[in-house]
Amino acid sequence: MPMLVLGSTSRYRRELLERLRLPFDVARPDVDETPLAGEAPVALAARLAAAKARAVASTLADGWALGSDQVANLDGRPLGKPGHREAAIAQLRAMSGRTVQFHTALCLAHADGRTLAAMDRTDVRFRLLGEVEIARYVDAEQPFDCAGSFKSEGLGITLFEAIDNRDPTALIGLPLIATCALLRQAGFALP
Repeated sequence: MPMLVLGSTSRYRRELLERLRLPFDVARPDVDETPLAGEAPVALAARLAAAKARAVASTLADGWALGSDQVANLDGRPLGKPGHREAAIAQLRAMSGRTVQFHTALCLAHADGRTLAAMDRTDVRFRLLGEVEIARYVDAEQPFDCAGSFKSEGLGITLFEAIDNRDPTALIGLPLIATCALLRQAGFALP
């Protein structure tokens, strides 16, 4: 079986990839995640996933590197990880009562330069959120390392009216259905 390296330090992505029971290593990709001027959220997610996979693949003698990135799209503007309490509250306030698209991009890059890519989209309909409940949620889960300022696998589920997607793992950060398809194309045996 080929070597696999997850190009991410996200514990969420690592935990999701572990579900596939494939051996893999983890490496931190050295990638500037700053959006380019006028870059659409879907393009940003695709560019960053590819950059992460290629950065890690370039350090390998052989094998594949998996990169992923998720960007929330609110009115054509990218929303990333808030980083701190005030930004998380502002993001949730802006998404209250709205539908937000979450683009989760994948790239599988080989040490020899080959790449495979996929994109998953999840639409999240937020219910109307009051200031007190936003603050209470942010204080309870501290979702500062999550695009969109919530953890759908935790208390974040209480913020929604609906989630529309084809892969429930996508919103957590690694769409496993698309990941499996890419891994099979690359020669990995699943299950």
